[in-house]
Amino acid sequence: MSVTMDVVLKRADKVYRDGDLVKGVVVIKSKDSFSHQGISLSIDGNVSLQLSAKSVGLFEAFYNSLKPIQLVQYNVELGKSGKMPKGETEIPFEIPLKPKPGQTCYETYHGVFVNIQYIIKCEMKRGAFTKDVQKAIEFIVEASKKTDSGHEVPFTISPASLENLKDRKGVPDFLVEGKLSSSVCSITKPFTGEITVVRSDAPVKSVELQLVRVETCGCLEGYAKDATEIQNIQIGEGDVCRGFAIPLYMIFPRLFTCPTLATDNFKVEFEVNVVIVLNTGDLITENFPIKLLRD
Repeated sequence: MSVTMDVVLKRADKVYRDGDLVKGVVVIKSKDSFSHQGISLSIDGNVSLQLSAKSVGLFEAFYNSLKPIQLVQYNVELGKSGKMPKGETEIPFEIPLKPKPGQTCYETYHGVFVNIQYIIKCEMKRGAFTKDVQKAIEFIVEASKKTDSGHEVPFTISPASLENLKDRKGVPDFLVEGKLSSSVCSITKPFTGEITVVRSDAPVKSVELQLVRVETCGCLEGYAKDATEIQNIQIGEGDVCRGFAIPLYMIFPRLFTCPTLATDNFKVEFEVNVVIVLNTGDLITENFPIKLLRD
């Protein structure tokens, strides 16, 4: 006998905030009636932390701090032991989204070394000799609204401004100018600015804009900090015109970004790299830390 279960939320976008009621229905379908040993529903919100390969073994204290952090935990009984009729049965539910005492509902975030997820799971017990029926879905939590003021960030890139460059003699002469519209960015609005290649002795191959996440895991005894690329957008192809302002425009991807976050055990920060690739193979990169907020 085939029994299927689904969890359907009332909100099509599955987006909630701290204090909201998570409403929906559990849909159970079966061609025949059957007995069950009870139906339960749970909401779990957790922060999962892990170390990169280069950080494992550096600090023994990490292993204690890397245990999952439970933000939300709520269980409710939808039905006691009984019999389920054939056909389709809908069981409504309504659960408040509230963090555990001393915790916060951080925004949903899918990273490499830091993951913040909220899961609704429904389980129907079928007895000792029948497989239980389960269904789990993820829903999205957005952080509370915050405001902060940013400022325009002008920049000039030349061989003299490059860091970590021991021999500048072999670098072709160039001058790049531009600006970022703000160092503080709304996660719901595009990242903007402009860049101008004023001069370059070597032909330009590509101009790119790179979004980077900087994830930090650890504790007071030590921290492991890793930067990984989220996305890379080409904003200029080939030997771009000199003196022409190329607009910077980038949408922050959902789930892979979140408002900048700093706690005792982990941090999630973001940076933008402006990258110019020359035909000579030289790579010119300028790094800009940015702060993400939700407004």
